[in-house]
Order: sequence, then structure tokens, then C-alpha cells
Amino acid sequence: MKTIQTQVKYVQWLSADEIHQASKEWLSELSFIKDEHLFFEYLITSFTSLIIESGKFSDTKEIVDVINKSQKRNNILIEAVKVHENELQIMIDGINQVEQEKAYTKEHSDLIIAITDFLKEYKLMKSELFRIIKDIKKEDKQRHLLDRE
Repeated sequence: MKTIQTQVKYVQWLSADEIHQASKEWLSELSFIKDEHLFFEYLITSFTSLIIESGKFSDTKEIVDVINKSQKRNNILIEAVKVHENELQIMIDGINQVEQEKAYTKEHSDLIIAITDFLKEYKLMKSELFRIIKDIKKEDKQRHLLDRE
């Protein structure tokens, strides 16, 4: 999967409350994705025998590698958002620190781009995984129907 770099054409002024709210939403979504990764691992484990029988082992191995990379990137983003949230103090301390506030808003813009890119890749990975599982289930169902006849 390729990461596409996007350029921010304008910078919207965000209040500290808006930045805090965005960070909370990111953490919530990333935490949910972390739980989904565990579900994907369980799903692949529970379908291992069917995966091997279907001959889709190489496709599944690739998707497992993508899931592992996604997990690592998700953990990195969670930590980055937590650090970003902790540094929000710069924006609300009442001290005029133009350079540090500018760097903080730049970091926030970078996080917007990174999380948006991650979510796009994640959704592609998720749909590919479900396509593979759906195909395996179809083949297994057809095999059972043929065995009954």
C-alpha cells in the first residue's frame, strides 16, 4: 500500500478546545482499531485450517503482515496523540510563546495528515481481509454442499 502525501493548502485556526476534542476522538478511534486488530488476529487464527485448504495461504500471509504493520503504526499514532495531548498546555498556559505555539499547530496538522492516511490504508486492509474470509467461507460452503450430494 502506498502512502500519498497531501499538502495542507490552508491552516484553520483551531482553539485549544477543538484540538483537545480532536485528540480525544483520535484516541478513541485508534483504541477501537487496536481492539479490531485483536479481532482480526482471532479471525485469521480461527480460519487457519480453511485458509490452508483453500490455497489462499499466500494472500493471507500478506494480509497478516499488513495487519502487523498496521498494529505497529496504530500504536505509534496512539503514543503520538497522547504526547500531543499532553503538550496542549503550551496553547492554554496564557504565556505568549509564538514559536512553540506555531510548532504545536504544525504538529497538529501533521497528525491530521498522518491519521487520515492511516485510516484510509486501514479501511483498505480491512475490506481486503473480509474479502479473503468471505471467499474462503464461500468455497467451504460449496465444498460442503458438494459433499452432501
